[in-house]
Order: sequence, then structure tokens, then C-alpha cells
Amino acid sequence: MKFCWSTLHVRNMEESLKFYKEIVGLEIDSRFAAGPGVEIVFLGDGETKIELISGDVSGDTAIGKDISWGFKVDSLDEKLDFVKEKGIDIFEGPFQPNPDTKFFYVLDPNGLKIQFVEMR
Repeated sequence: MKFCWSTLHVRNMEESLKFYKEIVGLEIDSRFAAGPGVEIVFLGDGETKIELISGDVSGDTAIGKDISWGFKVDSLDEKLDFVKEKGIDIFEGPFQPNPDTKFFYVLDPNGLKIQFVEMR
């Protein structure tokens, strides 16, 4: 079995796209209307994609407090400086659970925890 994508219903597509493009570094793979008032955008260039859905969705977006998406970075220190320069608060961390792994979390515009991790 192959994992295809993870979906997030977003409050504001443009704000979410700005975050995922500028802060995370993902590019738009595809973008299309999916019915009246509904838009879907797939992000990423690898095998697994992130799907953002905006528009006519039922109810509020509910983000679980124990769910996060992790993204590998070359330098955690550089990413820390970058997100701070962009005015994004560090939500948790940095942590170093072992000598080869360091990470921290920020929140995306919808409240989803985004983990940036450096692995040696």
C-alpha cells in the first residue's frame, strides 16, 4: 500500500498557501475547483502530497492537538532564524531527543503543528 496524501480543511486558502510555500517550501502541484465554492490544492513534489481544501465545508476546521506534519531541513538553526524573521512564533522546542535529531514546532494558519526536523 502507498500513502498518497494528507488532507487539511483550511479557513483561508491564500493564507495557507503563503505559509506552505514561503515557510515550508512546498510548491503547488495542482489547483482546481471541486464544486461550487470549493477549491482543492495539492502541494509537494515528492511521492506524498498535502491536500488543502477550502470553501463550502461543513462546520469549523478541527485540528487534533496531537497531530503534526514533519518536514526535514538541512539546518535547524537556519530554519529557526528564518521563521522568526517571518514573524512566526516557535510553538514548542527546540528539542534534541538524541544526538542525531533536533526539531521544533510552529503552528500553521489553521492551528496545525508543523515540525521542522534536522536529522544527521
